[in-house]
Amino acid sequence: MSPSKGEWERLFQWVESVVGGRIVWQERQPRLRPAWYFDVDIYGKVVPLYWRGARVEQDDLRARLEPEMRVIEVLERHGIPVPHPYGLSQDPPGLLLERCPGRANLATAEDEDERVAVLDHYMEILARAHAIDVAEFEAIGLQRPQDAKDNCLADLTRSERVYREHKRQPDPMIEFQIRWVRRNVPRDRSKVTLVFGDSGQFLFDKGRVTAVLDLELAHLGDPAADLGGLRNRDLSEPLGDLRRAMRKYAEYTGEWVDPRVIDYHTVCFALVTPLHLAHVCADPAPSMNYVQYLAWYVVYSRCPLEVLARMIGAELEPPPLPQPGPSRRSPAHQLMISALDPKQAGADAQRAYELDCLYRVAQYLDRSDRYGPALEADDLSDVAAILGHRPGSWQKADAELERFVLDAGPERDAELVRYFHRRLLREEALLQPALRELEGVSMSPID
Repeated sequence: MSPSKGEWERLFQWVESVVGGRIVWQERQPRLRPAWYFDVDIYGKVVPLYWRGARVEQDDLRARLEPEMRVIEVLERHGIPVPHPYGLSQDPPGLLLERCPGRANLATAEDEDERVAVLDHYMEILARAHAIDVAEFEAIGLQRPQDAKDNCLADLTRSERVYREHKRQPDPMIEFQIRWVRRNVPRDRSKVTLVFGDSGQFLFDKGRVTAVLDLELAHLGDPAADLGGLRNRDLSEPLGDLRRAMRKYAEYTGEWVDPRVIDYHTVCFALVTPLHLAHVCADPAPSMNYVQYLAWYVVYSRCPLEVLARMIGAELEPPPLPQPGPSRRSPAHQLMISALDPKQAGADAQRAYELDCLYRVAQYLDRSDRYGPALEADDLSDVAAILGHRPGSWQKADAELERFVLDAGPERDAELVRYFHRRLLREEALLQPALRELEGVSMSPID
């Protein structure tokens, strides 16, 4: 799963040449994308650095590395806590950054007081970033939206283009959500600011944010998009009381944002995840953490449907789940699960991560073998209720449903929300043993 040794040697040499020092310690961070920690001796001073590479299975994100670095430079000039950028590597592609103190994920806060203090500080930082003159970001190449509609759809338009370019198969759920978001753009959202995009990512220590992280989705648009982004980040990294966070943002900016506008941006930003992952999940690369990406695709499709259902007054009804049963293949699945147990890697963190990726696939396959046929039959029955006839396979069902969605008017929204929600809950049932931090999550209320 790892790039070649030669590729890392090129990276190490590049790091030393960029900062004018000598690497005295390095350690790979086991995660979805290639990443390394470094200590570099520069004229007798040891400088902590961090290199974050591009995701090898998502070529569309590589082009965002340089704009991200330029955005970080602007934020740094304005006193926003960000890691200082040292440079952009081309082979392999990635950003070399200051390694800042602190830890990620507010679930690891010492207590509730620290969690509240950090989130308050982050909302202050977000407000300060939104106040920076957008001309500074236009000067580094970010495009200003042309009108209020483009302002709300700014990053979605780019993500939809990626989806269209790489589309492998029909996806009626995505097509439905795209059509709903485009039909229901809030009016009069004309204020343009920097938008972090995937907001809510930061390091913290002793009750303060030490660094805002991962700005690869930064763009110009409606500042309320970052409030919707926070609700999405909260699914995998619980942030705490988001009602309080929205109030603090209003205090720092002097502007109250209608919760329905935040709901809209919650749905809109959540859609970015399946748009980028649909083709990756349909044709996975060998190095990919497949179940993690599939879980994101499913959960970040299901949760916004629940927000959308509340917005339109649609009642949701979870599907019944069949009783699981062993099949003739169950012993083989159990053997594979045991053989891939990441505990076998011992202290080798990278090897443990690689085993864990396959361990989760084995869990998913075992669950699919036990539940899959019954759940697929139930899903086809739901499709039949919409189309008026029962397609012969899930492939035919998806193709017909996509055509149906593209022709349907808003009067069918509630029916389709209910169906896709049930479908996605069935998919989550298959992923359940491997969902981990995403198991049972839903969007936090903000009104």
